[in-house]
Parts: sequence; C-alpha cells; structure tokens
Amino acid sequence: MKIGSVKPLASSIVLACWFLSSHAFAASASPALLKAKQEAESKGFIFETSHDEIVARAKKEGKLRVFSSLESDTFKPLIESFRKKYPSIEVRMEELSGTEATQRFLLELKAGTVKDFDVAEAASDFYNEFAAHAMKFDILGMAQQGVLAINSRMVDSNYRNLVSLATTICGAAYNKSRVSPDKVPDRWEDFLKPEFKGRKFIADIRTQCMAAMIPGLGEEWVLNYARGLKEQQPVWVRGNTRALNSIAVGEQALHQMTFYSSCMRAHRKDPTKSLVCKIIEPVPVLIRETHHVLTAAPHPYAALLFIEHEASPEGQKVIDDYEPLKSNLYAEGEVAKIIKGKRLSLNDHGTFQNTPKWMKMVLEAFGFPKADK
Repeated sequence: MKIGSVKPLASSIVLACWFLSSHAFAASASPALLKAKQEAESKGFIFETSHDEIVARAKKEGKLRVFSSLESDTFKPLIESFRKKYPSIEVRMEELSGTEATQRFLLELKAGTVKDFDVAEAASDFYNEFAAHAMKFDILGMAQQGVLAINSRMVDSNYRNLVSLATTICGAAYNKSRVSPDKVPDRWEDFLKPEFKGRKFIADIRTQCMAAMIPGLGEEWVLNYARGLKEQQPVWVRGNTRALNSIAVGEQALHQMTFYSSCMRAHRKDPTKSLVCKIIEPVPVLIRETHHVLTAAPHPYAALLFIEHEASPEGQKVIDDYEPLKSNLYAEGEVAKIIKGKRLSLNDHGTFQNTPKWMKMVLEAFGFPKADK
C-alpha cells in the first residue's frame, strides 16, 4: 500500500463511523425527541437525549456539592437513597438557611466567586436573581420527553431549568388553652374584627404566605387586607420557630398566618398539645426548595441526576419522612393529600417569579414594621 493512500482510507473509516453512529442515534431518537432537542438548542439550552449518557457523564464527574435549605436532618437519608442508585457518586450537602445567608450567597454568585457548588436553591425573596445563575439545562423539555424522570409540573415553565421539590401550606395557629376553638377565625378577613384589635394575634413580617394569597384573591384584595391587619396592631414577629414556641407556651394566643408544616412540627413536640394548627380557605400554597444546577457547577451532570432523585418518589418520601407536610404538591405525597378538594390560592411556577415583588408590596402595606422583642 502506498503511503499516500493511508489518509483517504482513514478519512473513509471516520466518515463511515460517523454515518453509522448518526444513523443509530436517528433510529433510537424519536422525531419528537429530536425536535425538542433542536428547539431547546436554538434557544441556547442544553438538551440531552439519553438518560444513560447523563448517568455516564455523572459517574465520570464522580461527586457533587449541594447548598440546600432543606432541614439538615434530611441530608443523610437523602444522600443515602441517592447513593443506592449511584454508589460511585459522592454527595456533600450543606445547609443554607436564613435571609442573610441566602443574600450573602447570592452576592458571591454575582461576584463570580462561587466555584465549588453544583446545586443551589432559588429562594423566594430573590427568585429571579438566582434564576440568572442557573445552568441552561432544558430540564422541562427533558422531563416532558422522558429523558429525566421528573414530573414536568415540578419544573418552572418560564425558566425551564428550576425544579420545585417542596411545598408550603400556610395556615393559622392558636393555643387552645388561651382561645376557644370556636373563637378562632374561620375566614382570613375575620382577623379584622374588632375583638382581635390591639396585640391580640401575631403577624409575620416575612410575607411569603401573604404573597401566596395574591394568585387566588388578587393584589387589591390582599393589599387592602394587609392594611387592615396593620390597623389591628398585631404583635409583629420574624420567623416561624420563635413565634410558634411563644404560642405553645401560652405567651401568645393566636398566629394570623404561618407555615403549616412548621406548626405541625411544633405541635408534635408540644407536651401539652395546646398548640393547634388550622387550615383556612382559600389555602395559601407556595412552591419551595426550587433547586437548579449552577452555571459555574464543576459537576453539572451529577447535579442533574441529584435533582432528578430529589424529585423522584424515593426523594419525595425522604422529605415527607423527615420534614412532614413539605413534599411537592404534584408528587402525590402528604401535601397533595391534605389540600385535595380544598380551595387554594396557589403560587406555583406560573406566578412564582412575581413573589419578590409581591412580598415587597405586602410589606409596604404593613408599613415596614419591625419585629417586636
């Protein structure tokens, strides 16, 4: 064989291999899948057509690091359940809790100094700002096409790369030794009655639950209601734990609106069982724990697999087991059972991008109060 004939032969072999692999891909990928990939990539998204390929890349990466505001008790069982599927991938989870810590992390993201985290949460206070730092995986498209085993209703349809893993139900709380159950409001507007004026109930200045009333009742109604609450001169608080403890021990009698899961957790720890949690319709419901792969993630495919696992029945069961009444409302867990048949005001992916604006509007209607000491 002449030396000059080697290069054409090599080129022919490469071309043949490319043709065969392309033909195999076209045969295995459905027209709908190929169309979804093409549409996603035309908009700048990353779209993988094979779950096996995602797994192979994730195993090659071998590890990931997660920043999460799930309870720290949830981390170990969640990691263990993930590693039953993927034992070769190491996972490290760290807790991100509180507005100050979240804001600090966001500033670090904006400054480009976050280099070693793969997954983070888009907190409701800064949802759109966090979304700007999410890697452009078309998670929604891959979920719809069955590449990722994620219920597509758990994915933000606007951003396409944010996955809600949990839900918060908002309700009232009271101490049954201090207020008779028949005197507790059955409607939200009952808190505006004269008998509840003058430090008769607690109101939270972190306004996530109030903002969640807007999809169901409208901005005007909620802002007028917030102004009415201000005129009632409530005891202003910041955060669920301290407020619920004060009700459990009888320091306060009534909480206008709190996280139902936090209330039930405090109720289970209350030896007197004086703390009672009450659902009032329309029930404010908001999505939580919206995880995404960070743009600068060093292990993006391992991160993608981990988010898929968090959204899976196994992952959702861990959340329900260790953080009762907090699973995603579309995951058929405890939350879905509680809200079934009830009238809701649902702040989900269709409206959640408005949450920072709505929270600010409600706080302004409150008059920018400070928590009572």
